[in-house]
Amino acid sequence: MMPHHQLFRILFGLVVTTLAASSGRAQSEVNKDDTTIDNDLCMECHGDEDIEAESDRGKGLDLHVVPEAFEDSPHLDLSCTECHAGPADFEDVPHNDGKPIALGCKNCHEDEANEYAHSIHGSKQLEGDQEAATCADCHGKHGILPAEDRRSSTNKFRLSVTCAKCHQGGTMLKTHQVGDPKAVEHFVDSIHGRALLVDGLSVAPTCSNCHGVHNILPHENEASKISKANLPDTCGACHVLVEETYAKSVHGRLLAAGHKEGPTCVDCHTSHEISRPLQPEFHLSIDHKCGECHADRLARYRETFHGKAIALGRPGVAACSDCHGHHDILESENPASRISDQRRLETCQDCHPKANANFANYMVHADHTDKAGSPLLYWSYVFMTALLIGTFAFFAAHTLLWLVRSVVLYARDAEAFRSQKVRAKSDDKQYVRFRPIDRFLHALIVSSFLLLVVTGMPLKFFYTDWAKWLLDAMGGQAVAAVLHRLGAIITIFYFVVHISHMILTLWKERRSLVDPDKGRYTLRQFLRVVVGPDSPVPNLQDLRDFWAHQKWFFGRGERPQFDRWTYWEKFDYLAVFWGVVIIGTSGLIMWFPEWFTTVLPGWAINIALVVHSDEALLASGFIFTFHFFNVHFRIEKFPMDPVIFSGRVSETELLHERRRLFDRWKTAGDLDAHRIKDEWGSWRKIALPAGFIAFLSGVALVLLIYVAMYSRLAT
Repeated sequence: MMPHHQLFRILFGLVVTTLAASSGRAQSEVNKDDTTIDNDLCMECHGDEDIEAESDRGKGLDLHVVPEAFEDSPHLDLSCTECHAGPADFEDVPHNDGKPIALGCKNCHEDEANEYAHSIHGSKQLEGDQEAATCADCHGKHGILPAEDRRSSTNKFRLSVTCAKCHQGGTMLKTHQVGDPKAVEHFVDSIHGRALLVDGLSVAPTCSNCHGVHNILPHENEASKISKANLPDTCGACHVLVEETYAKSVHGRLLAAGHKEGPTCVDCHTSHEISRPLQPEFHLSIDHKCGECHADRLARYRETFHGKAIALGRPGVAACSDCHGHHDILESENPASRISDQRRLETCQDCHPKANANFANYMVHADHTDKAGSPLLYWSYVFMTALLIGTFAFFAAHTLLWLVRSVVLYARDAEAFRSQKVRAKSDDKQYVRFRPIDRFLHALIVSSFLLLVVTGMPLKFFYTDWAKWLLDAMGGQAVAAVLHRLGAIITIFYFVVHISHMILTLWKERRSLVDPDKGRYTLRQFLRVVVGPDSPVPNLQDLRDFWAHQKWFFGRGERPQFDRWTYWEKFDYLAVFWGVVIIGTSGLIMWFPEWFTTVLPGWAINIALVVHSDEALLASGFIFTFHFFNVHFRIEKFPMDPVIFSGRVSETELLHERRRLFDRWKTAGDLDAHRIKDEWGSWRKIALPAGFIAFLSGVALVLLIYVAMYSRLAT
């Protein structure tokens, strides 16, 4: 039920309106010119705060008018009916059968109204879309102020808030699917939004500078300010010099020629999330943007250190724009291009001041699968892949056979198997197998190898979540690079110490190099010592041991007895030599590329990367899988064999596994000389936990490596 006072006002309005109509057309014209009387008449009802009507937009339409809203408005001297014109009957309440009365903005703003009629907003309104923005949605209703007024809803500093009413989430965006649902939010956080709204720079653009004012059109429309063809001119209104540079670039010329693949400003800078080009976020994202058009080049770039480091969030390395340029990108054949033969060295020297001509010939987008284009790189990749697959295949079969044989023996007589294991660990008669220098060097190998794997493998498997997590835990890829080089220095140190110790040992025992038959130093005697039973260098006996071991795997022979070194231990030993030389040399080339390219061609860096990466994968996979099985995972050794930490082995274990060594010592009368004399018990509480932690770390790393390799192969 309508309130009595409101009903009275409506009736009073009807009476007054009827009397005014009866006075004839002339009197009506007088009333029309007398805005005070006309507006006061309207305010009899619309001054009521509770007056409202149903809206076609499905919600209550507030019909209350605040008189003070007109105080600073350019419409102050207009009568209500000059704006609320059209096919409306003002004598009936509600007016026009409850339908909205058409606004007469066009009567005064004809040009703007025509632009609006052809805009996306106007065309949607003509289609019956009541949610499309009208004049009042942007300019306001009765409190309309000129755009220059800071209080105006169309003022430059407030326009983003006005646009956000429709273009920031809400049901309208969900039902109409127009643009970015967070467009305004992104704009506010962008370099443009912060310059305008935070720094207060009036020259900074707002929504209307890019999209237009009344003539807003969708980007698919060729006449739109943000269409692909017009976008450079739109951005160029502020970025004049950039537009001139872009127009001369390969991208600008493509666009001017009408090619759809020609990228424009928003392809690189985005539409609303524009950030400062010097910010790390932009630098880290540019490769993704370039890769949207140059996917093949991005894939090759990702194989380089630059590409992997960028993917892992290190901003200080070269991205696409650092080499190719920004807005001035030109074909490589163009002498003015940053990557042309004439300017490539200059470009490299931006980051590598000591770069030389050979360095500049480094293949940035090298394809190791391109046999014709990069034959040396291709064959290096083939060799390393064959070595990797061959080594893993051989030792996988060897490990599986050994595991099966051990399980069979355990199943046949578990009690005897366990008894032998207990006796080997509890036997008090123990002998020195590894000297303190051996254990010290092994500790350096363990620590440096784990450090190298932890800091290096995330770079190889940059596409995995665990790689990013691991690097974040270390403080980033830059910190990991420093730690990786520390691991390399430790590796070089223990390698030099070992070589020096071998030379010193040979010098101290030089009398053993004298041939007893000839009484002088001979090459034959030297080789006898080098491949003797106390040397880790392979000999013919190792082939016999290997064959005997294979026969035992299949139950075709007795368990072989070994000397001081088994054939698989000698393989491990030589693998360290091979790995240190190959990984070390290739790593040094990548560490000091400017120095090495004074004598080597630039593509040597590409080969070094392939060799270093694949050999590191081979070493880590082998050590953490097959070496760990041979030493720790075997049933008779599980969970860990502490011999490399304690340096001692029991007599029971010697008789069970290394009978030839025990017999040799016994025959030579050296058993007492090899009995334990150190104080292992005083520091085993430190050494064993440290060794076990290193062991578990290796297991965790190899699992992560296998998961990463599987995920790469599965995609």
